[in-house]
Amino acid sequence: MILEHANQPHHHGNLPTADKQIELRNPTCGDVLELAVKLDDSGKIADVAFSGTGCTISQASASMMTDEVIGKTPAQVAEMVEAFSEMITAKTDKDYEKLLGDAVVLEGVAQFPARIKCATLAWKAIYQALQEGGHEHE
Repeated sequence: MILEHANQPHHHGNLPTADKQIELRNPTCGDVLELAVKLDDSGKIADVAFSGTGCTISQASASMMTDEVIGKTPAQVAEMVEAFSEMITAKTDKDYEKLLGDAVVLEGVAQFPARIKCATLAWKAIYQALQEGGHEHE
């Protein structure tokens, strides 16, 4: 599933109607992620797109994240981001699948500390775009 998302990423491209945009970089391995978010009138995520370059893990994680956040409120996304971070950094027996969907397959990244930043890049980007405002699209 990770290779499928990395090779044929969902929601990859540009989103000209975005309300929020952000670019994050992972200086450790050179991943660059540009994320654009469109909110609906109720404040939920109506659409999201990402572009940039990165390793298989960062691209797959971004693809999975975009699938899971559409239709969610910023508060729900914040809860998902916290759960994702906890899933790949803490040793817990929680069942993350209900909250994170397919992204739960990235749980194994915890065994590879050098790849944790790759997996979390997209999740940090969506959190920052929604919570801190990102950059307003003009």
